[in-house]
Amino acid sequence: MTKLTWLSHGSWLIEVGGHRVLLDPFLTENPAATAKAEDFDEISHVLISHGHFDHVADAAAIANRCDATIVAIFEIAQWFNGHHGVKSTIGMNVGGKIELPFGQVKMVPALHSSNLPDGSYGGNPAGFVLEADDQRVYFACDTAYFSDMKYYAGGVDVAVLPIGDLYTMGIDDAVAAVKLIEPKRVLPAHYNTWPPISVDVEEWARRIRNETNTKPIVLDVGGSLEV
Repeated sequence: MTKLTWLSHGSWLIEVGGHRVLLDPFLTENPAATAKAEDFDEISHVLISHGHFDHVADAAAIANRCDATIVAIFEIAQWFNGHHGVKSTIGMNVGGKIELPFGQVKMVPALHSSNLPDGSYGGNPAGFVLEADDQRVYFACDTAYFSDMKYYAGGVDVAVLPIGDLYTMGIDDAVAAVKLIEPKRVLPAHYNTWPPISVDVEEWARRIRNETNTKPIVLDVGGSLEV
């Protein structure tokens, strides 16, 4: 069983195979978060999609405290190692996959930008497809709509898509992405953290129900889905 807990914004706790994995932890300075970085222990891995502050802010502190491995695009992995003393990092690149103790992780494209908080080059932005317990979960992370989503994530059991607009897909393109990918279930992310990315999530869910065969699931912050 894989359990997904939305920590707000683009941050997720993934519990699978006895492992606790964080994706893009942004908690301490996140106005929508209900948890703090120090609330998380026994984290084995931290997945990072790209270098923007609101996706990396708490990663080093958590990784160093928990002796966790950061998995990211090569340039970001090197940055955490060289600038934040993270001892265990795995640098990947888009299209690559790796077997980790909790399952297989494939790094897939995202259409976005990526630089690190100190201005360092952050490599290419990415999403992830996690395969574990015979389930496939697609974390699109921060991205625009693009047709190759179907190749990388077509027919996944769960898709997690941004819907907040301005910096990522909005509701219209997120609905189009669901039509393209045809996941069994879809969860929204990266919305309502700040006013510029405020959207009507119930309108998104209504459109998914009315226009696709996918089941929309809207989690409260701190809410979970068992896959």
